[in-house]
Amino acid sequence: MRELVVENQEILMIPQNFKFANRGKVTAVRAGDFTLELEYEPEGVLIDTYCEFYTQTSHGKLYFDSYAKEINGKTLIIASPAKHKFLQRRQYTRIKYMNELELLMDGNCYKISTLDISAGGMKLKTNENLNIEGSYNVTLPLSDTVSLNCTFQPIRIEKRSEGGYTVSGQFVYESSHDKMVLTQFCAKRSVEIKNK
Repeated sequence: MRELVVENQEILMIPQNFKFANRGKVTAVRAGDFTLELEYEPEGVLIDTYCEFYTQTSHGKLYFDSYAKEINGKTLIIASPAKHKFLQRRQYTRIKYMNELELLMDGNCYKISTLDISAGGMKLKTNENLNIEGSYNVTLPLSDTVSLNCTFQPIRIEKRSEGGYTVSGQFVYESSHDKMVLTQFCAKRSVEIKNK
């Protein structure tokens, strides 16, 4: 594990209640644990209670379970995990995401059917003529109680042989917390799908 977690590495930490997802930087690595300096107060994090951790390494996206041995303000001592796994090599975990949603721009509403999603962006199909230069507001439902508002910017628009368009694009966020929530949502769903 020591060669996988290194100083100055950014790590996403998700306690059992993912509303308290937090991001931090590794400040020290030892044989049995490492020190994590969090961006926000560690709400929802308890000593000796397992959390999920995600980080990007040169080998791909790393996932492991571990727990805080000590909590001192935003500084946590995290036990070295017994095992870990790599989720995939792309920067953001992409998952299937089927929803009927609306894109909004300049008072106009465009109906879309989403196909897949990641913290980087989404792919959708639509019969609407979207402007590739446009920035569209979209609300993404993540659960019965959690929705995320962000901006969608098309990057590629392809005509479908059966009519309509397939559109791929990127998200622009108002806050890094929103991006963190979507990163965590996709990673968690990816693990759930793999374990089915």
